[in-house]
Amino acid sequence: MKGRKPKLNVIEGVAAGLCPPPPGGLDKHGAAEWKRVAPILDGRGHLTDDTLATLEGYCRAVGLSRIYNEMMAAEGHVIATEKGPVTHPAFKMLMGAMREARLLAAELGLTPHRRGSGSAEGKPSDDKWSGDLLA
Repeated sequence: MKGRKPKLNVIEGVAAGLCPPPPGGLDKHGAAEWKRVAPILDGRGHLTDDTLATLEGYCRAVGLSRIYNEMMAAEGHVIATEKGPVTHPAFKMLMGAMREARLLAAELGLTPHRRGSGSAEGKPSDDKWSGDLLA
C-alpha cells in the first residue's frame, strides 16, 4: 500500500484475540473450563491482567467440583461407617467448590443475571423466567 503507515501503539496486558494458556497448576477439568471460558471473556473484552487470577480461581473451583462429583459417582453419595451410613465427605467439599465457582462466575459476568436478560443479539428474551434468575 502507498502512503504513510499508521503509528502502532503498544497495549499493555493480554493481546486481543490471543487467550493465554491455562495455568500449569490446573487439573484437566479446570484447564478444559479455562479453554472454554477464556475466549468468551476475550470476545467481550473482559480478559485482562486483573481478571486472570479470578478466572484461574473460577476454573480451579469448577475442576474441583467435577473431581468431587466423580469421586461420589464412584464411591456413592452415602458411605458406610462403624456408626452407620453417613454422607460422603466429598459432598461438603463439593458444595463449597460449587459455591465458590458460582460467586466467581458472577464476578466474571458468566451468569445469565450478570450478563443481562437479553439474548446474544441484544433483543429481549422470550423466556418468562429469565428476569427471575439470581446469581
